[in-house]
Amino acid sequence: MKKIIIQGAITILLFFGTWYALKQIDWVKVLKVEKVTDKTEQKLGDLFWEMFKKTEVENKNVHVVSAIDSIINHICKSNKIDRETIKVHVLNKDEVNAFALPNGHLIIYSGLILNSDNQEELTGVICHEIAHIELNHVMKKLVKEIGLSVLISMTTGNGGAEIIKETAKMLSSSAFDRNLEKEADIKAVDYLTTAKVNPESFANFLYKLSDKENEATKYLTWISTHPDSRERAKYIIEYSKNKLTDYKPILSIKTWEKMKVKLNE
Repeated sequence: MKKIIIQGAITILLFFGTWYALKQIDWVKVLKVEKVTDKTEQKLGDLFWEMFKKTEVENKNVHVVSAIDSIINHICKSNKIDRETIKVHVLNKDEVNAFALPNGHLIIYSGLILNSDNQEELTGVICHEIAHIELNHVMKKLVKEIGLSVLISMTTGNGGAEIIKETAKMLSSSAFDRNLEKEADIKAVDYLTTAKVNPESFANFLYKLSDKENEATKYLTWISTHPDSRERAKYIIEYSKNKLTDYKPILSIKTWEKMKVKLNE
């Protein structure tokens, strides 16, 4: 009996000893999970961007590129975001839309710029998309809706062109879940106020979208990917209360207007 008790005690000690030893191991480092994820995200971002690049026309007008870069540079510098991680592309497309791809690719349609009443509205949308990138929402969405194994297979050439095409389409035309959207909205307001850009204009843009929800317009793309626009505008206004009021434009009026002229040419 005594022998059995001793053996049992030894077994328990071995179990907890092994458990404790295993707990001390950094499995993420050992299995290189983080590196695999980063590598997968980089390949996916390049893969999806190449698809858009082949099917759409990228705007490389110096006035357009310079103005958008000035906005993003200012937001990144003010909020200590590594500018090198944001890869911005302006595409000539009438739809009012902007969206993020894996690995920091930020797509902005010319229709969004042309239908922004002022630079603050555009900056609000850009901040919202940068928030999705910085908060890793893009990969969270892909893993949830597509699955990590399928995503990895895409990067190894086994995903199939149709799957890649449909996944890219999903990123440009389907919504994040409500919690992620709200998180990106709040983070966008933080980015805006830190950069001394009035967040009320972002809320006004969302109000404008809500007024067009029953119209068959080019606004429908951003409406479909950003539902509950009026509700979101309300909590943005509420969250913005008592924030900094010493707001300053990033672009000069001349630069803002020239960009729009160049997009209309």
